[in-house]
Amino acid sequence: MPLQHLFIIYLIGTLLVFLPSFGLAKLFVKAGAPAWKAYVPFYNTWVMQEIAQRPKHWVFWQFIPVVGWFITPGIFIEFAKVFGVFSLRQHTMASLLGFAYFPWLANKKDTRFIGPEAVKKYKKSGWREWVDAAIFAIVAATLIRTFIFEAYTIPSGSMEKTLLVRDFLFVSKLSYGPRIPNTPLSVPFVHNYLPVLDTKSYSEAIKLPYTRWFGSSPKRGDVVVFNFPAGDTVIHKTGFESARPYYGFVRQMGRENVLNNDDLKPIVVHPVDKTDNYIKRCIAVAGDSLQIINGVVIINKIEQQAPPQSDRNYTVTAKPRRYLDKEYLQELGILINESENGSDFQPTNTPSQYIINLTQKEKAILEKSEFVQSIEPYYVNIPNPAEYFPYDTLHKWSIDQYGPVWIPKKGAVLKLTAQDYPIYERAIRVYEKNDFEMRDGKFILDGKEVTEYTFKMDYYWMMGDNRQGSQDSRYWGFVPEDRIVGKAWMIWFSWDGGPRWKRLFNIVK
Repeated sequence: MPLQHLFIIYLIGTLLVFLPSFGLAKLFVKAGAPAWKAYVPFYNTWVMQEIAQRPKHWVFWQFIPVVGWFITPGIFIEFAKVFGVFSLRQHTMASLLGFAYFPWLANKKDTRFIGPEAVKKYKKSGWREWVDAAIFAIVAATLIRTFIFEAYTIPSGSMEKTLLVRDFLFVSKLSYGPRIPNTPLSVPFVHNYLPVLDTKSYSEAIKLPYTRWFGSSPKRGDVVVFNFPAGDTVIHKTGFESARPYYGFVRQMGRENVLNNDDLKPIVVHPVDKTDNYIKRCIAVAGDSLQIINGVVIINKIEQQAPPQSDRNYTVTAKPRRYLDKEYLQELGILINESENGSDFQPTNTPSQYIINLTQKEKAILEKSEFVQSIEPYYVNIPNPAEYFPYDTLHKWSIDQYGPVWIPKKGAVLKLTAQDYPIYERAIRVYEKNDFEMRDGKFILDGKEVTEYTFKMDYYWMMGDNRQGSQDSRYWGFVPEDRIVGKAWMIWFSWDGGPRWKRLFNIVK
């Protein structure tokens, strides 16, 4: 964690305990303690715990980064009780508005010190016990979800057959360092939209800059959850969102035509931390050079081995007067998945020929079948500038023939060229928040002509293990470090018409 971040954390914690001091000083006197002790940050909370006869070790918990911010309000509530304050409304004010609440309480004529023994005699009502327990649970769960781990569900087949649709995962936030929410004012346990109401679940009244504590970088081969980079603007309708990105329509129709088309409304803009979550495998890290030749990934001129459960399409030809079907393949132990994007088993127009999605292990099994004549890789080599990043006619790339492309690295200097401009323009302009354009063959950065650019963030290249059935970096480019959420850790449950018992508690590899 950078020192300036640590400084800000403890500055906020110090202000939380110091600002109420002007009211606490008078209350200390009423409780028989010297007023000056109220003005010494953290020593004042020690005295408050002493007066309230509550555990003093709570004071030390205040020094845990972020967690301490939630301990201080608890100390305030316990201290308010020794002055006869027991209502939920006043406890809420003491915890959230201590800087204003304690001066108000100290100046009330009827405020008197009743002592910790009187507090012990007070009994909460049943409903209040439930409310307090619920508040504690929500705060604790929110802290865990934000800083430690979070549960996710696999919605599509892009990571098959490593991860399957309706696998439920725990994703570790600690692996790459917890990221502070850009929009801290949000409804707990929902992402970007409220269920039923279908409105935004967050407010942008407070917006925080990108901050990550104890940060570390994803490594090649990690399965990573991240915020969809091209999902900052979406068409908020069923079937659109990140599945059919807004920017794809802009490229096809033009921005004005999209904005004026009632069938493509409403258009919603999300902050970084509220864009849809994606899960892919990190294929290349900052500073790497990537190329794909015949579906094989090459990093820094070294051929990379595919993940063990990664699959791809093969053209399978059966022997004369033989045929294959899904039931036969499943008897052999070959997993055939059906999804909205298609099937892993597709007959072609050529008799006895099929397109089948197989892992290397499944391919080896099928090669031994007495029904099979040949198995050949099926390539998608047709360039489509409208579909594949960077969407121009200079780079005639496809799913299986892609690159080479350099992955931007923080502090690295890029020599700007007309050929590279479409590849790095969005990263420089949108992700790193610059006014950047190419005009008459010249590059204009924040109003000044430049010939090179120094990157401010690290970037990553993400691809699905289902290499020919994944919308990934080949479609929308780089993933900036500020979009990284966490590392997929463990499958805690899996469902397909019933529990997939063998997948429970498997570590994601």
